[in-house]
Amino acid sequence: MAGTTNGEKQFDIGDDLNESSDIQAVVDEYGPSGLSRIAADYDAETKEVKYTPGNPLAKFVNGPGTKLSARDDPAALKAASPITYISSSTAPFIEMHGSSDRFVSPSQTLLLHTALRARAVPSTRYVLKGADHGDAPFLGNQNAGSQWSTKEAMGIIVDFLGERLAS
Repeated sequence: MAGTTNGEKQFDIGDDLNESSDIQAVVDEYGPSGLSRIAADYDAETKEVKYTPGNPLAKFVNGPGTKLSARDDPAALKAASPITYISSSTAPFIEMHGSSDRFVSPSQTLLLHTALRARAVPSTRYVLKGADHGDAPFLGNQNAGSQWSTKEAMGIIVDFLGERLAS
């Protein structure tokens, strides 16, 4: 969200408003981008679970303590979706997603990549074959993070940031 809202003054709040909050580069690892399609790659049962009233997605879209589903307020769902804010001010991206991600549909980074490229924002997408959601170790899958910390995956990130953040 921070990368796609670059230059959007409505998101500049708090102290130090005289300092730039512009993002120079974004590494998006398995991030959701278009929340109305967050479960696009999953079976019907899983799709319904992703939109259960009061679940974490619903709380992100509608606020803490909500009894609503994320789908109950289409305007809030759109406003909570990073893809909504892509503009010429959007920072360059690399998107990385595991082909076997069970928590965020792999198509989310493809959706973002396509939208960024349509707006002429530099974007490159990588799919890690067989990789699950990278922070799945916190949910009990102790091996899920291994593909995300390989020399190859880390090299992609370091090279991208080195190119984009060079002074």
